[in-house]
Amino acid sequence: MNRIRVLIVDDSVVIRSLLRQVLACEADIEVVGAAANGKIALQMLDQVSPELVTMDIEMPEMNGLETLAALRRTHPKLPVIMFSTLTERGAVATLEAFSLGASDYVTKPSNARPGGQGMEAIRMQLLPKIRGLCRREKLNFTLPTARLSPASPAPANGGTITAVALGASTGGPNALSKVLPNLPPDFPVPVFVVQHMPPTFTRFLAERLNKECKLPVREVSDGEMVQPGRVWIAAGDFHMTVERRGLETKLRTSQGSPENSCRPSVDVLFRSVARVYGAGLLAVVMTGMGQDGLRGCECVREAGGTVLAQDEASSVVWGMPGFVANAGLAERVLPLDEIGMEVVRRVAGARVAMRRGA
Repeated sequence: MNRIRVLIVDDSVVIRSLLRQVLACEADIEVVGAAANGKIALQMLDQVSPELVTMDIEMPEMNGLETLAALRRTHPKLPVIMFSTLTERGAVATLEAFSLGASDYVTKPSNARPGGQGMEAIRMQLLPKIRGLCRREKLNFTLPTARLSPASPAPANGGTITAVALGASTGGPNALSKVLPNLPPDFPVPVFVVQHMPPTFTRFLAERLNKECKLPVREVSDGEMVQPGRVWIAAGDFHMTVERRGLETKLRTSQGSPENSCRPSVDVLFRSVARVYGAGLLAVVMTGMGQDGLRGCECVREAGGTVLAQDEASSVVWGMPGFVANAGLAERVLPLDEIGMEVVRRVAGARVAMRRGA
Protein backbone atom coordinates (compact mmCIF):
# COMPACT_ATOMS: atom_id res chain seq x y z
CA MET A 1 0.00 0.00 0.00
CA ASN A 2 1.26 3.47 -0.90
CA ARG A 3 0.78 5.44 2.28
CA ILE A 4 -0.01 9.17 2.37
CA ARG A 5 3.16 10.98 3.42
CA VAL A 6 2.46 13.73 6.01
CA LEU A 7 4.76 16.45 7.33
CA ILE A 8 3.73 17.94 10.71
CA VAL A 9 4.64 21.59 11.37
CA ASP A 10 3.90 22.86 14.90
CA ASP A 11 5.96 24.51 17.62
CA SER A 12 4.15 22.57 20.38
CA VAL A 13 5.83 19.33 21.38
CA VAL A 14 2.47 18.16 22.76
CA ILE A 15 0.63 18.74 19.47
CA ARG A 16 3.39 17.13 17.41
CA SER A 17 3.28 14.07 19.68
CA LEU A 18 -0.53 13.98 19.56
CA LEU A 19 -0.60 14.12 15.77
CA ARG A 20 2.01 11.38 15.51
CA GLN A 21 -0.11 9.16 17.75
CA VAL A 22 -3.30 9.84 15.80
CA LEU A 23 -1.71 9.23 12.40
CA ALA A 24 0.35 6.20 13.51
CA CYS A 25 -2.89 4.26 14.00
CA GLU A 26 -3.78 4.59 10.31
CA ALA A 27 -2.39 1.98 7.94
CA ASP A 28 -2.66 4.28 4.92
CA ILE A 29 -0.89 7.31 6.47
CA GLU A 30 2.79 7.81 7.32
CA VAL A 31 4.38 10.72 9.23
CA VAL A 32 7.58 11.45 7.31
CA GLY A 33 8.76 14.36 9.42
CA ALA A 34 7.99 17.01 12.04
CA ALA A 35 9.19 20.59 12.27
CA ALA A 36 8.98 23.10 15.11
CA ASN A 37 8.62 26.15 12.84
CA GLY A 38 8.13 27.14 9.24
CA LYS A 39 11.78 27.77 8.48
CA ILE A 40 12.68 24.20 9.36
CA ALA A 41 9.66 22.88 7.48
CA LEU A 42 10.65 24.60 4.23
CA GLN A 43 14.12 23.06 4.49
CA MET A 44 12.57 19.61 4.95
CA LEU A 45 10.19 19.67 2.00
CA ASP A 46 12.56 18.29 -0.62
CA GLN A 47 14.12 15.86 1.86
CA VAL A 48 10.92 14.09 2.93
CA SER A 49 8.67 14.78 -0.11
CA PRO A 50 5.33 14.99 1.75
CA GLU A 51 2.00 14.57 0.01
CA LEU A 52 0.32 16.77 2.65
CA VAL A 53 1.40 19.25 5.34
CA THR A 54 -0.35 20.08 8.61
CA MET A 55 0.58 23.64 9.62
CA ASP A 56 0.19 25.53 12.88
CA ILE A 57 -0.56 29.23 12.48
CA GLU A 58 1.17 30.62 15.59
CA MET A 59 4.88 29.67 15.52
CA PRO A 60 8.14 31.46 16.41
CA GLU A 61 10.74 32.55 13.86
CA MET A 62 8.48 31.87 10.87
CA ASN A 63 4.74 31.55 11.44
CA GLY A 64 2.25 29.50 9.50
CA LEU A 65 1.07 32.29 7.20
CA GLU A 66 4.62 33.27 6.25
CA THR A 67 5.51 29.62 5.70
CA LEU A 68 2.41 29.01 3.58
CA ALA A 69 3.19 31.98 1.33
CA ALA A 70 6.76 30.73 0.81
CA LEU A 71 5.65 27.12 0.29
CA ARG A 72 3.13 28.08 -2.38
CA ARG A 73 5.89 29.64 -4.49
CA THR A 74 7.65 26.28 -4.81
CA HIS A 75 4.83 23.77 -4.20
CA PRO A 76 1.63 25.35 -5.57
CA LYS A 77 -0.48 22.18 -5.39
CA LEU A 78 0.76 20.55 -2.18
CA PRO A 79 -2.26 20.17 0.16
CA VAL A 80 -1.88 22.16 3.39
CA ILE A 81 -4.21 21.82 6.39
CA MET A 82 -3.95 24.70 8.88
CA PHE A 83 -4.40 24.25 12.63
CA SER A 84 -6.33 27.19 14.09
CA THR A 85 -8.03 28.13 17.34
CA LEU A 86 -11.76 28.72 17.81
CA THR A 87 -11.20 32.42 18.50
CA GLU A 88 -11.65 35.65 16.57
CA ARG A 89 -7.90 35.80 16.03
CA GLY A 90 -7.91 32.21 14.82
CA ALA A 91 -10.80 32.88 12.43
CA VAL A 92 -9.11 35.92 10.87
CA ALA A 93 -5.82 34.04 10.50
CA THR A 94 -7.56 31.03 8.95
CA LEU A 95 -9.31 33.16 6.32
CA GLU A 96 -5.98 34.83 5.56
CA ALA A 97 -4.48 31.36 5.16
CA PHE A 98 -7.18 30.47 2.62
CA SER A 99 -6.32 33.57 0.60
CA LEU A 100 -2.67 32.42 0.61
CA GLY A 101 -3.60 28.98 -0.70
CA ALA A 102 -4.42 26.78 2.31
CA SER A 103 -6.47 23.73 1.38
CA ASP A 104 -8.42 23.30 4.62
CA TYR A 105 -8.21 23.76 8.38
CA VAL A 106 -8.70 21.88 11.64
CA THR A 107 -9.56 23.59 14.91
CA LYS A 108 -7.36 22.87 17.91
CA PRO A 109 -9.13 21.31 20.91
CA SER A 110 -8.90 23.02 24.29
CA ASN A 111 -7.67 19.75 25.80
CA ALA A 112 -4.84 18.38 23.68
CA ARG A 113 -3.36 15.84 26.06
CA PRO A 114 -2.72 12.35 24.63
CA GLY A 115 -5.58 9.95 25.25
CA GLY A 116 -8.06 12.75 25.99
CA GLN A 117 -11.12 13.98 24.13
CA GLY A 118 -8.94 16.36 22.14
CA MET A 119 -7.19 13.44 20.51
CA GLU A 120 -10.49 11.99 19.29
CA ALA A 121 -11.65 15.44 18.10
CA ILE A 122 -8.51 15.81 15.99
CA ARG A 123 -8.90 12.27 14.65
CA MET A 124 -12.50 12.92 13.53
CA GLN A 125 -11.64 16.24 11.86
CA LEU A 126 -8.26 15.46 10.38
CA LEU A 127 -8.37 11.95 8.94
CA PRO A 128 -11.20 12.49 6.39
CA LYS A 129 -9.53 15.70 5.25
CA ILE A 130 -6.16 14.07 4.70
CA ARG A 131 -7.72 11.29 2.64
CA GLY A 132 -10.03 13.63 0.74
CA LEU A 133 -7.30 16.12 -0.15
CA CYS A 134 -4.92 13.37 -1.25
CA ARG A 135 -7.61 11.80 -3.47
CA ARG A 136 -7.34 8.50 -1.64
CA GLU A 137 -10.95 8.41 -0.49
CA LYS A 138 -12.87 7.22 -3.53
CA LEU A 139 -16.36 8.56 -3.98
CA ASN A 140 -19.05 5.93 -3.64
CA PHE A 141 -21.74 6.96 -6.07
CA THR A 142 -24.12 4.25 -4.93
CA LEU A 143 -26.84 6.41 -3.45
CA PRO A 144 -27.78 5.67 0.16
CA THR A 145 -31.43 4.97 -0.62
CA ALA A 146 -33.51 4.25 -3.69
CA ARG A 147 -35.69 7.35 -3.34
CA LEU A 148 -33.78 9.42 -5.87
CA SER A 149 -35.89 9.94 -8.97
CA PRO A 150 -34.49 10.80 -12.41
CA ALA A 151 -33.69 14.47 -12.85
CA SER A 152 -36.70 16.39 -14.07
CA PRO A 153 -36.32 18.52 -17.20
CA ALA A 154 -34.62 21.85 -16.59
CA PRO A 155 -36.87 24.91 -16.64
CA ALA A 156 -37.42 26.49 -20.02
CA ASN A 157 -35.08 29.36 -20.86
CA GLY A 158 -37.92 31.78 -20.36
CA GLY A 159 -38.42 30.76 -16.72
CA THR A 160 -37.72 33.51 -14.22
CA ILE A 161 -34.97 32.92 -11.65
CA THR A 162 -36.06 34.47 -8.39
CA ALA A 163 -33.34 33.22 -6.01
CA VAL A 164 -29.83 31.73 -6.00
CA ALA A 165 -28.52 29.29 -3.38
CA LEU A 166 -24.91 28.11 -3.07
CA GLY A 167 -23.38 25.34 -0.98
CA ALA A 168 -19.68 24.67 -0.33
CA SER A 169 -17.29 23.09 2.14
CA THR A 170 -13.57 22.26 1.70
CA GLY A 171 -12.08 24.96 -0.52
CA GLY A 172 -15.28 26.97 -0.30
CA PRO A 173 -14.00 30.30 1.05
CA ASN A 174 -11.70 30.77 -1.93
CA ALA A 175 -14.38 29.50 -4.31
CA LEU A 176 -16.90 31.99 -2.95
CA SER A 177 -14.29 34.76 -3.35
CA LYS A 178 -14.14 33.93 -7.04
CA VAL A 179 -17.88 33.51 -7.66
CA LEU A 180 -19.66 36.19 -5.62
CA PRO A 181 -17.62 39.23 -6.80
CA ASN A 182 -18.94 38.51 -10.32
CA LEU A 183 -22.47 39.45 -9.26
CA PRO A 184 -23.21 43.04 -10.34
CA PRO A 185 -24.50 45.74 -7.96
CA ASP A 186 -27.95 45.59 -9.61
CA PHE A 187 -28.26 41.80 -9.25
CA PRO A 188 -32.04 41.42 -8.99
CA VAL A 189 -32.49 38.36 -6.73
CA PRO A 190 -31.42 37.25 -3.21
CA VAL A 191 -28.46 34.90 -2.71
CA PHE A 192 -28.24 32.35 0.12
CA VAL A 193 -24.96 30.63 1.02
CA VAL A 194 -24.03 27.69 3.22
CA GLN A 195 -20.31 27.29 3.85
CA HIS A 196 -19.33 24.62 6.37
CA MET A 197 -17.55 26.60 9.10
CA PRO A 198 -17.86 27.02 12.88
CA PRO A 199 -19.25 30.07 14.70
CA THR A 200 -17.16 33.27 14.47
CA PHE A 201 -15.51 31.96 11.30
CA THR A 202 -18.70 32.53 9.27
CA ARG A 203 -19.02 36.09 10.57
CA PHE A 204 -15.51 36.96 9.47
CA LEU A 205 -16.06 35.19 6.17
CA ALA A 206 -19.11 37.37 5.54
CA GLU A 207 -17.15 40.50 6.47
CA ARG A 208 -14.32 39.56 4.13
CA LEU A 209 -16.69 38.80 1.24
CA ASN A 210 -18.56 42.06 1.88
CA LYS A 211 -15.33 43.94 1.16
CA GLU A 212 -14.71 41.95 -2.03
CA CYS A 213 -18.23 41.99 -3.52
CA LYS A 214 -20.41 44.57 -5.23
CA LEU A 215 -23.43 43.26 -3.30
CA PRO A 216 -23.81 43.58 0.48
CA VAL A 217 -22.84 40.32 2.22
CA ARG A 218 -23.71 39.53 5.83
CA GLU A 219 -24.06 36.65 8.22
CA VAL A 220 -27.74 35.82 8.63
CA SER A 221 -29.80 36.88 11.64
CA ASP A 222 -33.05 35.14 12.56
CA GLY A 223 -36.17 36.89 11.28
CA GLU A 224 -34.55 39.08 8.63
CA MET A 225 -36.69 40.01 5.64
CA VAL A 226 -35.42 38.62 2.35
CA GLN A 227 -34.50 41.35 -0.13
CA PRO A 228 -33.20 41.20 -3.70
CA GLY A 229 -29.55 42.04 -4.30
CA ARG A 230 -28.38 40.77 -0.90
CA VAL A 231 -26.12 37.85 0.03
CA TRP A 232 -26.68 35.95 3.30
CA ILE A 233 -24.13 33.54 4.79
CA ALA A 234 -25.45 30.85 7.14
CA ALA A 235 -24.08 31.26 10.67
CA GLY A 236 -21.79 28.58 12.06
CA ASP A 237 -23.65 25.94 14.12
CA PHE A 238 -27.05 27.15 12.83
CA HIS A 239 -29.14 25.89 9.93
CA MET A 240 -30.48 28.63 7.64
CA THR A 241 -33.93 28.35 6.07
CA VAL A 242 -36.36 30.60 4.22
CA GLU A 243 -40.07 30.78 4.94
CA ARG A 244 -42.89 32.62 3.17
CA ARG A 245 -46.04 33.75 4.92
CA GLY A 246 -48.41 35.73 2.78
CA LEU A 247 -46.40 38.44 1.05
CA GLU A 248 -43.48 38.22 3.51
CA THR A 249 -40.38 36.07 3.01
CA LYS A 250 -38.12 35.75 6.03
CA LEU A 251 -34.86 34.06 6.95
CA ARG A 252 -34.84 31.67 9.89
CA THR A 253 -32.01 30.12 11.87
CA SER A 254 -32.24 27.02 14.05
CA GLN A 255 -30.13 24.46 15.83
CA GLY A 256 -31.96 21.41 14.58
CA SER A 257 -30.08 18.14 14.30
CA PRO A 258 -27.02 18.20 12.02
CA GLU A 259 -27.51 16.65 8.59
CA ASN A 260 -24.60 14.89 6.91
CA SER A 261 -22.78 15.74 10.18
CA CYS A 262 -23.14 19.40 9.22
CA ARG A 263 -24.78 22.42 10.81
CA PRO A 264 -25.32 24.56 8.80
CA SER A 265 -26.33 22.04 6.16
CA VAL A 266 -26.68 22.61 2.43
CA ASP A 267 -29.49 20.03 2.29
CA VAL A 268 -31.51 21.96 4.88
CA LEU A 269 -31.13 25.24 2.99
CA PHE A 270 -31.85 23.73 -0.44
CA ARG A 271 -35.02 21.96 0.72
CA SER A 272 -36.26 25.21 2.21
CA VAL A 273 -35.59 27.42 -0.80
CA ALA A 274 -36.96 24.76 -3.17
CA ARG A 275 -40.29 24.92 -1.29
CA VAL A 276 -40.39 28.73 -1.42
CA TYR A 277 -39.00 29.49 -4.88
CA GLY A 278 -39.76 26.27 -6.82
CA ALA A 279 -38.86 26.55 -10.51
CA GLY A 280 -37.41 29.99 -9.87
CA LEU A 281 -34.47 28.61 -7.89
CA LEU A 282 -30.92 28.30 -9.22
CA ALA A 283 -28.82 26.09 -6.90
CA VAL A 284 -25.04 25.76 -7.14
CA VAL A 285 -22.94 23.07 -5.43
CA MET A 286 -19.23 23.83 -5.20
CA THR A 287 -16.08 22.20 -3.87
CA GLY A 288 -16.46 20.21 -0.67
CA MET A 289 -16.05 16.87 1.06
CA GLY A 290 -18.93 14.47 1.60
CA GLN A 291 -22.39 14.58 0.03
CA ASP A 292 -24.20 17.45 1.74
CA GLY A 293 -26.37 19.02 -0.96
CA LEU A 294 -27.22 15.80 -2.80
CA ARG A 295 -30.69 15.37 -1.28
CA GLY A 296 -31.29 19.10 -1.41
CA CYS A 297 -30.56 19.13 -5.14
CA GLU A 298 -33.07 16.31 -5.58
CA CYS A 299 -35.68 18.59 -4.00
CA VAL A 300 -34.61 21.50 -6.22
CA ARG A 301 -35.06 19.43 -9.38
CA GLU A 302 -38.37 17.97 -8.23
CA ALA A 303 -39.59 21.54 -7.68
CA GLY A 304 -38.54 22.45 -11.24
CA GLY A 305 -35.44 24.42 -10.29
CA THR A 306 -32.00 24.35 -11.90
CA VAL A 307 -28.75 22.90 -10.47
CA LEU A 308 -25.17 23.71 -11.44
CA ALA A 309 -22.09 21.91 -10.07
CA GLN A 310 -18.39 22.72 -9.99
CA ASP A 311 -16.15 20.44 -12.04
CA GLU A 312 -13.57 18.05 -10.64
CA ALA A 313 -10.50 19.79 -12.03
CA SER A 314 -11.19 23.10 -10.27
CA SER A 315 -12.49 21.61 -6.99
CA VAL A 316 -10.21 21.23 -3.98
CA VAL A 317 -12.28 18.11 -3.20
CA TRP A 318 -14.86 16.81 -5.69
CA GLY A 319 -17.15 15.27 -3.09
CA MET A 320 -20.27 17.40 -2.83
CA PRO A 321 -20.37 18.51 -6.50
CA GLY A 322 -19.23 15.04 -7.60
CA PHE A 323 -22.17 13.30 -5.96
CA VAL A 324 -24.59 15.80 -7.49
CA ALA A 325 -23.05 15.53 -10.96
CA ASN A 326 -22.90 11.73 -10.92
CA ALA A 327 -26.51 11.52 -9.75
CA GLY A 328 -27.52 13.35 -12.93
CA LEU A 329 -28.94 16.32 -11.04
CA ALA A 330 -26.71 19.07 -12.47
CA GLU A 331 -27.76 20.70 -15.71
CA ARG A 332 -24.17 21.86 -16.22
CA VAL A 333 -20.83 21.01 -14.57
CA LEU A 334 -18.56 24.03 -14.80
CA PRO A 335 -15.03 25.11 -13.85
CA LEU A 336 -14.93 27.54 -10.94
CA ASP A 337 -13.97 30.56 -13.01
CA GLU A 338 -17.12 30.17 -15.15
CA ILE A 339 -19.69 29.72 -12.37
CA GLY A 340 -20.14 33.36 -11.39
CA MET A 341 -20.72 34.59 -14.92
CA GLU A 342 -23.02 31.63 -15.65
CA VAL A 343 -25.18 32.62 -12.67
CA VAL A 344 -25.29 36.23 -13.91
CA ARG A 345 -26.07 35.09 -17.46
CA ARG A 346 -28.93 32.84 -16.39
CA VAL A 347 -30.53 35.42 -14.13
CA ALA A 348 -30.20 38.18 -16.74
CA GLY A 349 -31.32 35.89 -19.58
CA ALA A 350 -34.43 34.85 -17.71
CA ARG A 351 -35.33 38.49 -17.07
CA VAL A 352 -34.87 39.42 -20.73
CA ALA A 353 -36.94 36.45 -21.86
CA MET A 354 -39.69 37.38 -19.43
CA ARG A 355 -39.79 40.99 -20.69
CA ARG A 356 -39.91 39.85 -24.32
CA GLY A 357 -42.79 37.52 -23.54
CA ALA A 358 -44.78 40.25 -21.80
